[in-house]
Amino acid sequence: MEFNEIKFQDARTQTYLGSPSIVRLANRELLATHDYFGKGCPLNHEHEEHLTSVYRSEDNGATWVNLTHIANAFWSSLFIHKDSVYLIGTSQQYGSIVIRRSRDGGYTWTHPKDEKSGLLFRGAPYREPPNYHCAPVPILLKDGRLYRAFEDCDPCVWGIGFQSLVVSVDADADLLDAANWTMSNKLPFDPTWVPEAWGTLERPGWLEGNTVETADGEIWNILRFNSLPLWDKAAIVKVHDDGKVITFDPETGFIDFPGGMTKFTLRFDPATARYLTLSNNNPNPSQPSRRTVLSLHSSEDLFHWEHKLTLLADDQGLPYEQSVQLTGFQYVDWQFDGDDIVYIVRTAYDGAHNYHDANRITFHQIRNFRCLL
Repeated sequence: MEFNEIKFQDARTQTYLGSPSIVRLANRELLATHDYFGKGCPLNHEHEEHLTSVYRSEDNGATWVNLTHIANAFWSSLFIHKDSVYLIGTSQQYGSIVIRRSRDGGYTWTHPKDEKSGLLFRGAPYREPPNYHCAPVPILLKDGRLYRAFEDCDPCVWGIGFQSLVVSVDADADLLDAANWTMSNKLPFDPTWVPEAWGTLERPGWLEGNTVETADGEIWNILRFNSLPLWDKAAIVKVHDDGKVITFDPETGFIDFPGGMTKFTLRFDPATARYLTLSNNNPNPSQPSRRTVLSLHSSEDLFHWEHKLTLLADDQGLPYEQSVQLTGFQYVDWQFDGDDIVYIVRTAYDGAHNYHDANRITFHQIRNFRCLL
């Protein structure tokens, strides 16, 4: 398989690579980030994962240089706003919500030491609520306001503990000043919302949402839905009152979504009036591929999704069960780039400990993607 490798991490270190994010700078250079997890990774004073690395490419992704490392930055998204680069996420695994700014293309960053410098919403000490959680998910700009999804894991139990929420801010305000930000109510998932026809789910819950504007001008947070033993479901939480209120209607809030069991990034393309996602679809529902296949999907209405192109699939010739266990193309972040799409992948391939514990961060492009729609 051909790909441009941003970072390789030998699985023997018991350190794995996560949470990739990417943006194109105004000077056409590329900036990328990822964090580290696993038994061998750097930990902070609360014994939590917390480190992010920053990379820059001056040749359209062919080669990458590590610029710096950022402590107390985790599960973070890059975005461009008013000629600056921002990095928003949590301070650690289950930490505070923090934001940083770079005015020199990612070489140096502000430090969120207090509520005036990027410490937006304080988390509690180790695994006491609030335990803020997220992934590198999109930032939506609508009517002069920025929106981003987070969760509070309370109780701090993966899957069932995630409470959906949205934070937002006036786009003209100082993004580093916590006083300018609003947090919605926190919405826990109620297991009684699961449709009866689905039977009993193992650990039903939502996480890692994508804020998106609908054709009718509404704001929805479309979340990954943990639906085992079912696959390919997502949940729609609606955002109201400039981000102050979120609601969920179990009668209309579940959709079929390719790859809804794993983290996905969803964006709207104004040129084609279509929504796009890069996600881990399951070509054979009777043998779920987990994360061994990555594909481009498209929708006109956010409800009905079409497969357009298989982007990555395991080509190592492994037996099926072994391939599913050892290979993953996951946690994709991507951006429109003129007529192309650039995307970055948490890749477990050729020597990874397992499909989840990625040993590579890789860069890819889809040329002339609109011809596929």
